[in-house]
Amino acid sequence: MPDFQSIKLQIEDRVARITFARPPLNVLSIAMMNEIGVALDECAQQTDLVAIVFDAAEGSRAFSAGVAIEEHVPETVVQMLDSFHRILRVLAQISKPAIAIVDGAALGGGCELVSACDIVIASERAKFGQPEIKLGVFPPAAAILLPRIIGEKKAREMILTGDTIDATEALRLGLANYVVPSSDVRQKATEVLSKLRELSSSSLAMTRTALDLASGVDFGAVLKEVENFYLNGLMKTEDANEGLRSFMNKRKPEWKNR
Repeated sequence: MPDFQSIKLQIEDRVARITFARPPLNVLSIAMMNEIGVALDECAQQTDLVAIVFDAAEGSRAFSAGVAIEEHVPETVVQMLDSFHRILRVLAQISKPAIAIVDGAALGGGCELVSACDIVIASERAKFGQPEIKLGVFPPAAAILLPRIIGEKKAREMILTGDTIDATEALRLGLANYVVPSSDVRQKATEVLSKLRELSSSSLAMTRTALDLASGVDFGAVLKEVENFYLNGLMKTEDANEGLRSFMNKRKPEWKNR
């Protein structure tokens, strides 16, 4: 098993658990995302897996507060985007049921990863959001995934305003499957996993593939198009760079509207 610094990987009884271990906010650095990618490569070798679980280490205030803004600068933005989107691509390729246990905030890239999961177990204190627009950018994966999950109008509202929603609203919209007290999230996950452990891993994988096919969207192809627009369109604008700089400098952005 690889020696990870920012995550933990446990594979036991046909379930892989990837735990984010950069508390309190589990901000996704390039190094951390690369580790998640390696962990998923390990999962891909386990043909009998019935689920991949994402959760956060004890003491975390967030599932993940998103991608590290300091690595969103022109010098590293391509590497940052590649590292994060590789996680989503490999997750789709493995085609095993993915479960997110969200006890706290899932924002930005954290919310995008939640959107890429099949089953979401949230605590009552969980909240979800795509605040990227407040920095002058947008969430590429959420632009594809979120409308399919919560509906076009609400997804557009969340992405265009950057507003967050609480666990109750996430449940109502279909972004979360369950909302339980923080003390009960592990037990609820155990209940869900016990159902999956009774099933065929190959049948689950084929069923997940069929569900993706039925959506009518080639996620990898569309993501490549959105990536290109993001890197060669958005990231060439003055305001995208101003928004990121202002966040790092802890000041209000001065938009030039270009």
